[in-house]
Amino acid sequence: MTEPEARTHQDSVVVAATPEEVYDLVSDIARTGEWSPVCTACWWEDDAEAGRVGAWFVGRNELPDRTWETRSQVVAADRGREFAWLVGGAFVRWAFVMEPTDAGTRLTETWEFTPDGLAMFAEKYGDRARAEIEERTRLAYDGIPRTLAAIKQIAESA
Repeated sequence: MTEPEARTHQDSVVVAATPEEVYDLVSDIARTGEWSPVCTACWWEDDAEAGRVGAWFVGRNELPDRTWETRSQVVAADRGREFAWLVGGAFVRWAFVMEPTDAGTRLTETWEFTPDGLAMFAEKYGDRARAEIEERTRLAYDGIPRTLAAIKQIAESA
């Protein structure tokens, strides 16, 4: 199998709230199920480490044909600027980036399938790896704008 190209995607929305208010919302991983079309629940492995760089959390994902859990590690926790994590500690990087604007905050959600993630899929799925990566890419492209719209609605109705 040829090495698949890197996979990245991002989208943004302006939220009528401060960057700190938006950060406090998106970094509260226990609320992820309120806005994510796939991740229905999250919880910290160690509440004492919650929200800090290095902390691990578990996410439960649900699609019509399957349910699975992932472990993720926080890699950025800069209030009002960025909250990011790596699924499996190395495979997929998700982030929320906040930038102040005149109207509130530009919230950007980013997704990147890392080289380690692409290699893990090649090893785990073999000949099916490309199709599995395509499916994850489609879910990210579909889910990011839906997630951002839901976060905007929640933040602006608070």
